[in-house]
Amino acid sequence: MSAAISRSAQAVRPAGRLLFSLLAAVAVAALTTTAVAHDAKPTAAMPQGWSYPFACCANYDCRTAHTGEVLEKPEGYVIADTGEVVPMTDKRVKDSPDGEFHWCAHQAGLDAGKTICLFVPPRSY
Repeated sequence: MSAAISRSAQAVRPAGRLLFSLLAAVAVAALTTTAVAHDAKPTAAMPQGWSYPFACCANYDCRTAHTGEVLEKPEGYVIADTGEVVPMTDKRVKDSPDGEFHWCAHQAGLDAGKTICLFVPPRSY
């Protein structure tokens, strides 16, 4: 092997090792990073806001429901835009920490618009 080819091959090895080390570090960081839920916006009842549980969202599936978007009916909670009825006893219904309705729904795919979790304020009597 000529001296020029040998020097060229030796120069490539450290760069290859550096790239491999960098990719390995990124993979380890991705595997060890904890999953976090995103936060609800602050309200008068919860000025610091609160975090949606990870089981209810994938960092963008939850939001505060607008007035009239979730209706309380005898058959359950009705999502006005989709007509979906979530029974009051459904495991997807959660207590709202700030007394507001919050709706977590799939954003895309076959289940788009289907409720994942629904945070409801205390029922008034």
